[in-house]
Amino acid sequence: MTCSNCGAEFVQESQFCTRCGARRVASPPPGGGINIDADSQGTGFGYSFKVEHQPAFALAVIQLEAERSICAEAGAMVSMSANVELISQMKGGLFGALKRAVGGESAFVSTFTARGGPGEVTFAPGVPGDIAAIEMRNQAFFVQSSSYLAGDAGLNVDTRWGGAKSFFGGEGLFVLQVTGSGLLLVSSFGAIHRKHLAPGERYVVDTGHLVAWEGSTQYTLRKAAAGFFRSFVSGEGIVAEFTGPGEILIQTRNLAALAGMLKPFFPSQSGGGSGFSFGGDN
Repeated sequence: MTCSNCGAEFVQESQFCTRCGARRVASPPPGGGINIDADSQGTGFGYSFKVEHQPAFALAVIQLEAERSICAEAGAMVSMSANVELISQMKGGLFGALKRAVGGESAFVSTFTARGGPGEVTFAPGVPGDIAAIEMRNQAFFVQSSSYLAGDAGLNVDTRWGGAKSFFGGEGLFVLQVTGSGLLLVSSFGAIHRKHLAPGERYVVDTGHLVAWEGSTQYTLRKAAAGFFRSFVSGEGIVAEFTGPGEILIQTRNLAALAGMLKPFFPSQSGGGSGFSFGGDN
C-alpha cells in the first residue's frame, strides 16, 4: 500500500508513513462523509487537538510534539508557547500567493513548529462561531476561503478556479481544494449544521452560508428564484444546488447579511467623515 500524501510504500504493519508521517488510512468510498470528532478532540502524527468554548466562541488548542508543525491561515493564531517558531511564507511561490490573494485569502501561509520540545498553539476565527475538527482520510473537500482556519502540514491546500458561475454569484472566482490525510480545521460564523445527501438527492444552500463540502458532491450555482427580478425581491440572490451523495457543512449565520444590516449605522461617506447615517442621506 502506498502513502496517499507522498506516494511512498508503507512498511508492513506500520500505521504511519516513514517518509512524511501521514497516517495509514484506507481510501474511503465516494460520498464517504465528513469525519468530525464527536468530542471535538483527538490525536494525529506528532500532535493532539481539542476544540473548546463551542459553539459561539470556539478555540482550537493544538499540542505539538517536538519538531512537529501545523499550518494556518495568516492571522488565525491566538496564542502559542514561547518555543514555537512561526514562519510566514508565500506557499506555492509568487503564482500561488497571487491565486490565494485573488481567492480572498492572505497571500502568506503561517507554519508553527515546536522547537526543542513540545509546544502549544491556539487558533480562532475572526468572527463569533464554531470550529469543526475534520479528520481527513485520503479525501478531498472544497472549502470557502473564509472558512479555512488551519490544517496538518501534510495536507495539500490549493486555490481552484470556480468558473464564471462563482463570479456572477458574487462569491469570488476561487474556492479552496483540500486533499490528503490529517487534521483540517474549518470555522463558521454561527454554528455548523451538517447535511447528508442521499444518492440523487438535490439540496439548495445560500452561498453565504456555505462552509465546506465533499469533493465528490456535484453542485451548480443558479438564481434562487426563476427570473432575475423574482430572485432579487426574494432577498436570496444566488444559491448553490448540490446533488448527492455527499455531505455539506452549513453555517447558521451569514456575515454579508450582518454587514448589510449594520451598514446604516456606519459613518456616512457623504458626510465628510463626521456624523452617522441612519437609513438615509445626511
